[in-house]
Amino acid sequence: MRDINENSTGDKGSNRSQVKHINAQKASVATKSPRYTNIIDESNITPKLIEINAERKIMPKTPGKSASPGSGNRISTQASSVHDRLQADILSGQLQPGRKLRLKELIEEYETGNSPLREALNRLSANGMVVREENRGFRVSPAHTEELAELTRTRCWLEEIALRESIINGDVAWEERIVLAFHWLTRAAQSKEETAQRTSPEWEEHHREFHLALISACNSSILIEFCAQLHKRSFRYRNLAEVVEYRDRHELEEHRELQQAVLDREADLAVELLKKHYTITSEILLASGRFE
Repeated sequence: MRDINENSTGDKGSNRSQVKHINAQKASVATKSPRYTNIIDESNITPKLIEINAERKIMPKTPGKSASPGSGNRISTQASSVHDRLQADILSGQLQPGRKLRLKELIEEYETGNSPLREALNRLSANGMVVREENRGFRVSPAHTEELAELTRTRCWLEEIALRESIINGDVAWEERIVLAFHWLTRAAQSKEETAQRTSPEWEEHHREFHLALISACNSSILIEFCAQLHKRSFRYRNLAEVVEYRDRHELEEHRELQQAVLDREADLAVELLKKHYTITSEILLASGRFE
């Protein structure tokens, strides 16, 4: 019995010696090579922590429970594309005022899905291009003489503020933007005359850029955004009126005089010319008799 106990005691001592020798080897390896500096002696870690670490290592990822990171971006991109196409068709008059916008038809016509289309229509509803009717869907905004008159008044009010602020705050870079915008507007006007067209996409784009350049130094991106949106809505009326020519009107000269007054920092004269410019356009459109 004594021999057995001595042997058992000797075995335990031998095991302890082996453990110490192995730990010493681990420490030596960790010291010599940075690769093994993260080796953990699990004898000093509680069983619960080992269990938690083990669960973390083997925890599987469940596919299909969440949308891919880019899915929301794809829908938003598609919605922006559909929004731009719908807006262009509304502004050009291809989608007539008051037209019912049926989702199934639009999905096929614009080759898109239901979610991007609804997002696009909600955006258009927010900026007044589309009317959302309770339990009846969407419809292109109607075109009325009252709205055209209101648009003209509101543009005059807001752009007077923006123009006066720009004249006060505008620097050389602002002046250069105006001169360059008028240069391109002049070239587009000459091209329009050569092709005997009243309007063209190129001319309309440069026309818009010129008017936005005038107010671009007002230090209010919100105000500029409102003015740009009102310009689009007024542009729709110009297209719907289908006015072939403006009798006894020299529109390019109106822009030239407006540009000069702004560059000369004559705020009162510039505001007067701007309001007159918008009022003449509104009167011509109203006289077309195409709006209720």
